[in-house]
Amino acid sequence: MCFGQNGPKTDTVFVLKPSRVFDGNTLHTNWEVVVQGEFITAVGPANSITIPANARVLDLPGQTLLPGFIEGHSHLLLHPYNETPWNDQVLKEADALRVARATVHARNTVLAGFTTVRDLGSEGAEYADVGLKQAIDQGIIPGPRMLVAGKALIATGSYGPKGFDPAFEVPQGAEAADGIDAIYRAVRDQIGKGADIVKVYADYRWGPNGEAMPTFTLAELKLIVEIASSSGRPVVAHASTPEGMRRAAEAGVETIEHGDGATPEVLKLMAKKDVALCPTLAAGDAILQYNGWRKGQDAEPARITQKRASFKAALQARVPLVMGGDVGVYPHGDNAREMEMMVNYGMSALDVLKAATAGNAKRFHLDQRLGMIKAGLLADLISVTGDPTQDISATRKVQLVMKGGQIFRQP
Repeated sequence: MCFGQNGPKTDTVFVLKPSRVFDGNTLHTNWEVVVQGEFITAVGPANSITIPANARVLDLPGQTLLPGFIEGHSHLLLHPYNETPWNDQVLKEADALRVARATVHARNTVLAGFTTVRDLGSEGAEYADVGLKQAIDQGIIPGPRMLVAGKALIATGSYGPKGFDPAFEVPQGAEAADGIDAIYRAVRDQIGKGADIVKVYADYRWGPNGEAMPTFTLAELKLIVEIASSSGRPVVAHASTPEGMRRAAEAGVETIEHGDGATPEVLKLMAKKDVALCPTLAAGDAILQYNGWRKGQDAEPARITQKRASFKAALQARVPLVMGGDVGVYPHGDNAREMEMMVNYGMSALDVLKAATAGNAKRFHLDQRLGMIKAGLLADLISVTGDPTQDISATRKVQLVMKGGQIFRQP
């Protein structure tokens, strides 16, 4: 059974009895979890739990109970590029159409067990992500908790859409800001209009031959971080070149998105400064398939081979890893694709689950409320058939979704 709408706040008491509990760190057997209202009130071995008289018992045989997954890189206002190219989404689709589609994306996301998302840019839809977050928080539509970045920041001339007569001013997928005064204004304006995160494009495909090159100077990036930090907000950076990544890490961003061209020196710097990498493996994989690669039939493209190597190097360098796939490039609700690929590229299933729960919660400053199955935290809980610590594909077999004590999905 699926519940398509948030219900009213409730003091209903649930006792969840799964075969296994992954608490965000460790797998346990014969554990039970008590939920009252929005919160987890008791967790532990079954013989240590007192079942309240008015409790509704949910037996979950053969299932593993986990914290709700946290998606680290999402764009709810985008849909797969094999349906409509990115340029056309930004230039031709009305914001009202994009928001209507995003409400479906939000519902699909939460029903897939992803109860929180870090949404890193509206991609030309202004502050529609802020409104989408408010609609979810107010119970108007079902969806995940959202951390939003608003319009994101770009250097003039670097971002898209491109390929038009220079005489025309074409709408951009993010907000241009250059130099001290413009950066001060843009960062503060985005914060004032509801951004939880400041996202900056530290490099982009604007080199002489269309190759990725750095955009903002180190001084500009440091200024962005300084302004955002004074309001208590983190900065995240799109970066795939060694120099773009180096500048972003030196400036003090909290996460680097993509990181395809990471070098040993850059990874060492990231590890030293505790800058996490969100590798977005699934996005590049999807785009190559849209462009004709027949995965599993054709030889692996060089881009995939390089990505495998850079991901392995990040693991070996002990760079903190965020689980986030750039979903929106591929379908919302298929978020588990990134977790499967992280395992395929060399990370253990247990470590991927940690990254998607407690790890992302800590990295995104949510660990006082989310990410663990622990008394006192919000009851964002899911169950899946099987044991995902042994087989990561079990994360697709979602049976129960509970967010803040409300059931969104139930067998």
